[in-house]
Amino acid sequence: MPNLSVNFLGIHSPNPYWLASAPPTDKKINVLRALEAGWGGIVWKTLGSQVKNVSSRYSSVNYNGNRVMGFNNIELISDRPLELNLREIAEVVREFPDRAMIVSLMADNTREKWHELIRQVEDTGAHGIELNFGCPHGMTERGMGATVGQDPEIARMVVEWVMEAAHIPVITKLTPNVHSVVPTGKACVEAGTNALSLINTIQSVTGIDLDTLVPNPYVAGKSVFGGYCGPAVKPIALKMLTTISQDPTTRRVPVSGIGGISTWKDAAEFMLLGATTVQVCTAAMKSGFRIIEDMCEGLSNWMDEKGFKTVYDFIGKSVPALTHWEDLDINYHIVANINQNKCIHCGLCYIACEDASHQSISLAWGKPYNTYAIKEDECVGCNLCKLICPVDGCITMVERRKGEEYLNWKEFQERGLPLNDH
Repeated sequence: MPNLSVNFLGIHSPNPYWLASAPPTDKKINVLRALEAGWGGIVWKTLGSQVKNVSSRYSSVNYNGNRVMGFNNIELISDRPLELNLREIAEVVREFPDRAMIVSLMADNTREKWHELIRQVEDTGAHGIELNFGCPHGMTERGMGATVGQDPEIARMVVEWVMEAAHIPVITKLTPNVHSVVPTGKACVEAGTNALSLINTIQSVTGIDLDTLVPNPYVAGKSVFGGYCGPAVKPIALKMLTTISQDPTTRRVPVSGIGGISTWKDAAEFMLLGATTVQVCTAAMKSGFRIIEDMCEGLSNWMDEKGFKTVYDFIGKSVPALTHWEDLDINYHIVANINQNKCIHCGLCYIACEDASHQSISLAWGKPYNTYAIKEDECVGCNLCKLICPVDGCITMVERRKGEEYLNWKEFQERGLPLNDH
């Protein structure tokens, strides 16, 4: 069987799945249930100065009959007494010494407060610290969370303060509420952080109640921008993760990937783009801690199928495949092909191509059903028909190269080749 265990900065866990800093990691009772179910590690909900949360706190985006495609929260850091959290962390570490225990922190922005909080956390026996530079609501008004993560120099300063006091590994969690995560990531690495994690939640409004006319979530007739997460943010998280994996400075440190991870396939994709561990929140809140069983089994089976013995055999393997548009081979060309034996004659491909693409599908009227075929000379290989088709494997894309040699856009321009040939 493949080995799912990871060593993250000397922190060992039996699998790469950690529960992210969030409501599921706010109490000992929750965390014990998660570890008993098989999670490899915990990132304890963010600790800091005492706060007071509001009610309600969550909202969601549902799509096509599926609940919680996107999830929004306006919850702050842990509102439980700091002493209680610290005591429970120490108790969990004693009960499960073989699991990763990371504690998320957001101290008031002074060197002394950071040093004090770090000392208190280290006394619990926790294995690592995660700096919360990402929370996009509530804490930002106090000059914390995303306010720190959005300014590389402030982030650099805070990391330097932290590294003065920390004796256990430090992970810095980046905000996605920026044009690029790389500047802040570089500043944090240069300041000494041992690792990075990303992404935190994205500032959002999930919708408006059309009866009350108040955006969700509703708090006595008002609302605020919340933090967006769940499956809908995964593509954004993967893009930002890749930029960290490609940058010469930030790729020097390991990364814990976060953002819409719901299945083992999601986890594999994050790891292929450079993450060593992955953090999960929304999926556990929606379906419970037992999802870890399928996540471990699925990843193990896929690794076995691919011949990967350990997770390190494939971490970062897909990063080189993401390049610049100008480097793509413009001689590579594909066209669609419809398998008539699988076609259910719904016409969705024809409508999509005719109205919104390149009019590359012919329609033959008939009884009892219409027939559709690809006009290869007109097909640009955009994939739209394949994506629209409701039948798996009915529409496939077939390679029809324009030329045998690799040719990118720069070379194409330098040679002065005619556009109509491509």
